[in-house]
Amino acid sequence: MARQILVTGASGYLGRYVATRARAAGWSVVGTYLVQRSDTAEVQLDVRDASAVRALLERVRPDAVIHAASGRDRGDWSATADGAAHVAVAAAALGARLVHVSSDAVFAGSEVEYDEGALPDPVNRYGAAKAAAETAVRAIAPDAAVVRTSLVLGDGHGGHEMLTHALASGRVDGVLFTDEIRKPVHVGDLADALVELATNDDRGVLNVAGADAISRYELGLLVAARDGLDPARLASARLSDVGARRPGNVRLRLDRAQSVLQTRLRGAREFLAAS
Repeated sequence: MARQILVTGASGYLGRYVATRARAAGWSVVGTYLVQRSDTAEVQLDVRDASAVRALLERVRPDAVIHAASGRDRGDWSATADGAAHVAVAAAALGARLVHVSSDAVFAGSEVEYDEGALPDPVNRYGAAKAAAETAVRAIAPDAAVVRTSLVLGDGHGGHEMLTHALASGRVDGVLFTDEIRKPVHVGDLADALVELATNDDRGVLNVAGADAISRYELGLLVAARDGLDPARLASARLSDVGARRPGNVRLRLDRAQSVLQTRLRGAREFLAAS
């Protein structure tokens, strides 16, 4: 009998990939959605409702849970922080393996390189909610894997790719920051890593990001080159120029991921050139 995995947020960008890759790896997959049902998400679930989360897990009784759901509003504390706690409580009650998706937004960017022992110091509400979610998950389910990741893209539908197209076409006004540094990860690589973690017993925080540290502006130029966009249409600025309250230079160290995972985490310069 196939192992059962529950993927929250399976109608979302990352969640769709996770559900698809899990099914290809031999899992029996139950995917959840909040608003829009899809071929990867057939069960409606609002993670803000603790009783609904508990009831679903008791009915499905999954061997593993990958919590990839996020609020429709990135500042939605009840979905991001409280929702993660509700999922952790329900998974722990059943003894289900839990893989929780977090973010490098828990950091301000003042230390540049961050390993798994780095303490969160968020600069905005989204980062604070993600940090609170990590704290809740680790307290409730100490054996859970808490995956800190970065910008997710690579197939043409990632948020940064869509923003680059919107800027280059003039549909929106804005800039890409030259001093906002991340280690972008291909959505497929991240999904593979999450499914892999569902099968092992690694616990605690694990950084899972791409190999290349790159600015949002340079990333936009790479997308423009891949997709035949005019790079001159992409305006650049520094965070300090506009007083933006966003994490600055955040580079997740990948030493532990490289020792724990078989999944290869490509850099943006490689996977965008190969797309």
